[in-house]
Amino acid sequence: MSDILIIGGHGKVALRLAPLLVQAGHQVTSVIRNPDHGADVEATGATALLFDIESADTAAIADIIRGQDALVWSAGAGGGSPERTYAVDRDAAIRSMEAAHAAGVPRYVMVSYIGAGPDHGVPRDNPFFAYADAKTAADAHLRGSELDYTILGPGTLTVEPPSGRIDVGRFSDGTNTSRDNVAQVIAAVLEEPATIGRTIDFRDGQTPIEQAILG
Repeated sequence: MSDILIIGGHGKVALRLAPLLVQAGHQVTSVIRNPDHGADVEATGATALLFDIESADTAAIADIIRGQDALVWSAGAGGGSPERTYAVDRDAAIRSMEAAHAAGVPRYVMVSYIGAGPDHGVPRDNPFFAYADAKTAADAHLRGSELDYTILGPGTLTVEPPSGRIDVGRFSDGTNTSRDNVAQVIAAVLEEPATIGRTIDFRDGQTPIEQAILG
């Protein structure tokens, strides 16, 4: 059994992930900003923790991480202003990595997106640019850290039911990815040391998740 902290605990992926982890025997804490979301989180079997990750400094984040075995970053600004996108998806994410290191919590799983990186190709005048740029910076910082990281890059998120099967890689055609499958991938990589130090881009596909994440 492990203690796992999910940042962005009321997100659509996180609400699917928490019960999977709880059913696997883990103690799960889900971080939320809005107290009204506490009941939804508690219904998953996780413990809700009210905390504003966007405004917290590294030391404060380290305080909530300390004692955990793993951290899952599933937070995001949700397509708000570019300023807030950078504040959450880049700056707060990077502070959480530094906090994890300071708190002695090496295992870190980042939910990014398929195609993130210096070659993301999103024009500056595209509304998606801030998100792509922020995720690229956060992912690069994580790769340069001493953490036992896994970066996950799902494709376009959908509400399709879980298939438990994915394709791994980058694709020029459709990238639809069930949020339920994303949750299953997160749960799987937390159990699989062979995914440490890797970036795994994926979409819904044909290979069982436990097999696909091994590369």
